[in-house]
Amino acid sequence: MMKPLRKLLPALSLLLALAAAPSPAAPFEDTIAQRALACTLCHGKEGRAAADGYYPRLAGKPQGYLYKQLLNFRDGRRHYGPMSELIDPLSDDYLRELAGYFAALELPYPPPQRPGLAPAALERARALVLHGDPARQLPACVQCHGQQLSGAQPFIPGLLGLSRDYLNGQLGAWRSGLRRAVAPDCMAQVAKRLSLDEINAVSQWLAAQPPPPGMKPAAAPPEQPLPLECGGLR
Repeated sequence: MMKPLRKLLPALSLLLALAAAPSPAAPFEDTIAQRALACTLCHGKEGRAAADGYYPRLAGKPQGYLYKQLLNFRDGRRHYGPMSELIDPLSDDYLRELAGYFAALELPYPPPQRPGLAPAALERARALVLHGDPARQLPACVQCHGQQLSGAQPFIPGLLGLSRDYLNGQLGAWRSGLRRAVAPDCMAQVAKRLSLDEINAVSQWLAAQPPPPGMKPAAAPPEQPLPLECGGLR
């Protein structure tokens, strides 16, 4: 009985060695889609936005807008350490390519969020979004972001399909000066004319609006002159 067993030992050893050997690594695809996976660790699968509400959606935003925001992080006009460090060594051309990848994605938007404010506060927010406040030289959101609030190519983002926490945080950052854009910074002017209560109400009203079916940025900005000069649109 021992002889046959001794004859089998080399074969058994080979089988055990093959089983223990690591499997070949999957080939790395050197594509922008593969490299963009690093962004999805925070911004959610395919750039749909993170569940915590603070990392915004990237998919489907205008390429020019995404590119400008990457430049703002890299050049110090927006501040978030991990983001700035990640893109600091990247070239303008690479950032433009990355922005183009996410801009081309067509993905469903999340369901709207239920607001937690009284009807009167939400009605005031609706009026500010749709009509502004001429007495305070406060333009309506729709004057720049479009009647459907879906944004416009190449630089104006949509305002729907975003979480209230993200909207509230960004408007607050513009109001405090933590977030900036190339001068003249029109969004900083708008945010500083809003009270904190109005920022909260506008954020909640916008987050509660369902995006229209198949929402995409308009092909071009509104034809009429914009109410404020914006350096970020150049």
